Amino acid sequence: MPTKLPFGSWPSTITAHDVAAGTKPLGGACFYNDRIIVQEGRPDEGGRNTLMSYSLDLGQQGEQLIGQPYNVRSRVHEYGGSSWSLITGQLQDGIVFSNFADQRVYLQQFGQVAPIALTPDSMVESDPVLRFAEFVQGPDRTVLAIMEDLRGTPTRHIVQIPLDGTAAEDATAIRVLTAPARFVAAPRLSPDRSKLSWISWEHPNMPWDGTLLHLAEFTDNGQLEDVIIAGAGDVSIMQPEWVDEDRLAFISDKSGWWNPYIYQVSSSRTTRLVDRAAEFAGPLWQVGTNWYLVENQHTLLCSYGTGTTKLARVHALTGGVEDLNLPFSRIRPLQVKDGWLLAGTSSMTQGEQITLINLNTLEHRAISNSIQQLPDPSMLPSVEEFECSNEAGQTVHALLYRPHQDGYAGLDGELPPFVTFVHGGPTAQAAATLNAAVAYYTSRGIGVVDVNYGGSTGYGREYRNRLRGAWGVVDVADTVAVIKSLIARKIADPQRIGIEGGSAGGWTVLCSLTFSNVFTAGISRYGVSDLVGLVQDTHDFESQYMFSLVGPYPEAAELYEKRAPINHVSKISCPVLLLQGDEDRVVPPAQSEVVANALAERGIPHVYILFEGEQHGFRKLENIVKALESSLAFYAQIFEFEADVPAIELL
Repeated sequence: MPTKLPFGSWPSTITAHDVAAGTKPLGGACFYNDRIIVQEGRPDEGGRNTLMSYSLDLGQQGEQLIGQPYNVRSRVHEYGGSSWSLITGQLQDGIVFSNFADQRVYLQQFGQVAPIALTPDSMVESDPVLRFAEFVQGPDRTVLAIMEDLRGTPTRHIVQIPLDGTAAEDATAIRVLTAPARFVAAPRLSPDRSKLSWISWEHPNMPWDGTLLHLAEFTDNGQLEDVIIAGAGDVSIMQPEWVDEDRLAFISDKSGWWNPYIYQVSSSRTTRLVDRAAEFAGPLWQVGTNWYLVENQHTLLCSYGTGTTKLARVHALTGGVEDLNLPFSRIRPLQVKDGWLLAGTSSMTQGEQITLINLNTLEHRAISNSIQQLPDPSMLPSVEEFECSNEAGQTVHALLYRPHQDGYAGLDGELPPFVTFVHGGPTAQAAATLNAAVAYYTSRGIGVVDVNYGGSTGYGREYRNRLRGAWGVVDVADTVAVIKSLIARKIADPQRIGIEGGSAGGWTVLCSLTFSNVFTAGISRYGVSDLVGLVQDTHDFESQYMFSLVGPYPEAAELYEKRAPINHVSKISCPVLLLQGDEDRVVPPAQSEVVANALAERGIPHVYILFEGEQHGFRKLENIVKALESSLAFYAQIFEFEADVPAIELL
């Protein structure tokens, strides 16, 4: 018989320190001879990113390739991505990487003690104005990359950087290959290095709204002359990859779903490979994100699906799709070599991993684990794909995690408290995987529901576009619909419903607390509260994102005022916890401070915690721990259950 204790007060072995210290972010990975190189985060080093080299032999410790103080992280488009690349076949093999502090490009040659700078110092008032990402090995001891130029009106180019270090003192040694565009991504050289492809987009579009696919002959001098071969203002092209010298694969959502296509250079003909109501790509928040790779001239290895994804072999001539039976809820192919696939994977039992997969036998083993010490399986919840209808009769998707710990149950007749997770973006998706933060709650008897409201990715362009002009309306209505459905099905206690989210998710939290009455507590992590302030004080990549989510500014200024929670704080009647980084340039601290001040003026119980040295998202171990423990303590006080964390004082 299980021990019966009040929901929320079950003793759990999963601590906030376990969640923070035991979870390291994983980036890209690649093969190098008989080793595998993996990008890993270090929460105990202030969130620094490094590169580790692992032997293919089991049981050997990894070797760090990039030591302190270097931090392998780009700030292109502010969210970065693709901040390093292996360079081989030169005088000496090595790693090219972007360093977070100064955004200079460095070359770390294997066997050398320190890296050498490849690009110049560009610090202006303690902020680098030249930033680089998505490196591709070029001809004649060069590397191609995105260059973000913030010296005037922000522009981006594909550039060619010499590996001999001459550009470290002379910026003119960096060859600009492409005409200026507001945003560029995905530079790809053809196998014979005769052609270059890339994508671009302009304000007010985001890359999931519409991008253009460029193709140019790669010449030795000057700027390249290109043609547009796919894409439009309302067609999103993602991840071009060369199949051979004459065929270029890419993903397009022209049909309403991101599906794979092939462009043949010699005939200028485009062929759709797959026609499925499934997504073969996702939102390009970070440059260099991959959803497929070229296995050989005949097949692609593609990740696809809706709520969860699977891996399939897609035939480049016939478009035939062969699913590969693998036990992962999410999979992202990274590189293939000699019948072995290196992939980023997720599952409900192992969490996120860099995994090596035998493509013949489908045997697999982990190379690196995001979760260092897996929780006791008895503490882990299962996930249910949850669907309900909103007031308009449209389907809303969510992931449901009921309270679970072997040997424990709630009191007779008691319904559990639930915490509503609202993902950021908002053009993003909550994915089914082992999430230590979810288990932190569910193992204590607190349910979690992770909502993929209208506007989320993973369910086609129509679902994604439901949020157009309706941010703060559709996301709130869909989130409320999920909670009302949980209450109607007697899954959740209507008196103990929390909601939390970060960034854009924080906006939905504040809007939900303002414009609905189903929530009894809310936590906003670096959340948007003032749309006008966001439009006027955010980075270039998202500076016109609001135009599609709300309306053009300043033409729609009245609507911006009407939607912003900060103008309706009087409608908030439940306690609020605000968590914010003091160096956040995406959602500046002023966004949280104005809410805290307004709550104080109205006498609404609240706590505002400002974390020193944090940007958009918390990376330091001690701050992750404090944020988690403060969240649990907050819910414990509001929902009236005992918690094994320090109490916090509501103002």
